[in-house]
Amino acid sequence: MEVKRFGTKIIIRCDRADEIVETIKKVANENNIKLASVTGIGAVNKATIGLFDPNTKEYHSTQITKDMEITGLVGNITRMDGEVYLHTHITLTDSSYNAFGGHLTAAWVSCTAEIIVDIIDGEVGRCFNDEIGLNLLKFE
Repeated sequence: MEVKRFGTKIIIRCDRADEIVETIKKVANENNIKLASVTGIGAVNKATIGLFDPNTKEYHSTQITKDMEITGLVGNITRMDGEVYLHTHITLTDSSYNAFGGHLTAAWVSCTAEIIVDIIDGEVGRCFNDEIGLNLLKFE
């Protein structure tokens, strides 16, 4: 992994075998990021993605293991109880151009990934909402 900061923008190059979620969290911690948007592209060979079921209030996850392109990685960084809270979604495509997407739990880089963190001046927290069953944005 290599990281370079340009003002409020941080560019991350993930290398083979880097895990994307943990890499972004590490960079957020090292830069004391409280609020930011995240985008990215690249290639992975294993990913865990999920879908939240609002009826049962549970995530249903699946692991996909094959060569895939990241055609879109979007999300945000906030804080919850002082800790980095990363919320990302991903769309992946395979060699047959089938797309898979959902909430990103983990993804391992096969070649490279290029992530841009755009820091926002401010702070937004998270708070668990019993009715919804998720950690929602909390504006203080």
